[in-house]
Amino acid sequence: MQIQRNYSLWSLLRWTRKFILIFALMGAVAVALYTGVGYLDIKPTTLTIPWVPMSLVGIALAFFLGFKTNSSYDRQWEARKIYGAIVNSSRSWGMMVIGFVTDLFYQGSMNAEELKAIHKVLILRHVAWLTALRYQLRTPRSWEHTGAEAEASRHWLPVQEYKVPFEEELGKYVSPEELSYLMGKKNRATQLLNQQSLHLKQLRALDLIDDFRHVQLENMLVDFFTQQGKCERIKNYPFPRQYATLTNYITWLFIVLVPYALLDVFANAPQSVWLTIPFTVLIGWIFHTMERIGDYSENPFEGLHNDIPITALSRTIEIDLLDMLDEENLPPKVEAENDFLM
Repeated sequence: MQIQRNYSLWSLLRWTRKFILIFALMGAVAVALYTGVGYLDIKPTTLTIPWVPMSLVGIALAFFLGFKTNSSYDRQWEARKIYGAIVNSSRSWGMMVIGFVTDLFYQGSMNAEELKAIHKVLILRHVAWLTALRYQLRTPRSWEHTGAEAEASRHWLPVQEYKVPFEEELGKYVSPEELSYLMGKKNRATQLLNQQSLHLKQLRALDLIDDFRHVQLENMLVDFFTQQGKCERIKNYPFPRQYATLTNYITWLFIVLVPYALLDVFANAPQSVWLTIPFTVLIGWIFHTMERIGDYSENPFEGLHNDIPITALSRTIEIDLLDMLDEENLPPKVEAENDFLM
């Protein structure tokens, strides 16, 4: 997530520099062909396309790109709302664990340290769930950006999930025995919530929680399952390929034809034909960048520039929960690097 008010002009040009050169080359080829066909006894106007129908195509494409961009933004904003709900529910979980799991009805003897140890296990396992969830959400899918440019961006951006092994990170929050059990499962996040439920069952059997509080804590786990399922829906169901593919093809077709339509405009003043090149770059850059913004907003968990900062949000939850336990050595807040927070 970009934390500055605006992207710098240099960063924007760097992101699109390859395509600016391509558009300039397209315009130069069109101008060269237009000026060269005169030597072959061919009318230059045979290379031109009337501007009016092209403008209509441009208007239709603009509406199509607007639809794609809005739909992509809806996916991104929904992902942010889901993680906002996870933040709120996680704080509630910490409060309820500390307030509900008590020795009020316990028949044996239990000191405050033993009770705090139970609270800590439940809270750290929740942080482990957050860890497993974010690692699963960062796992690349075939429809996400996997080319050299995306890989270079992930290397440059502070994406912890691509730099720290999952097993090493998860081992900070669960016992070695539980870690070994979880590494043999496919959906570790799901299994961690199930482990929480089994632990609550044991605590109920020991009368460390009563029936009402047990139900309330189980309802919190159901809420976490709900939020996890919403994240998985966005992660595992791509933006419909027919819209993404068709928009890309139409955008490129329009850009390829633009210089020949511009020749129709500038042909009336032969000394201005060269203006086809900069205007081809300008029009092509606008439409292609609009398409690319929508393309890069489709998958809000893949770990690129504009994605949801799930690592930073998870660390915020971890700090809040450990603070509830009165832990002294709190982990540091995730800081932005290169103006990006991941």
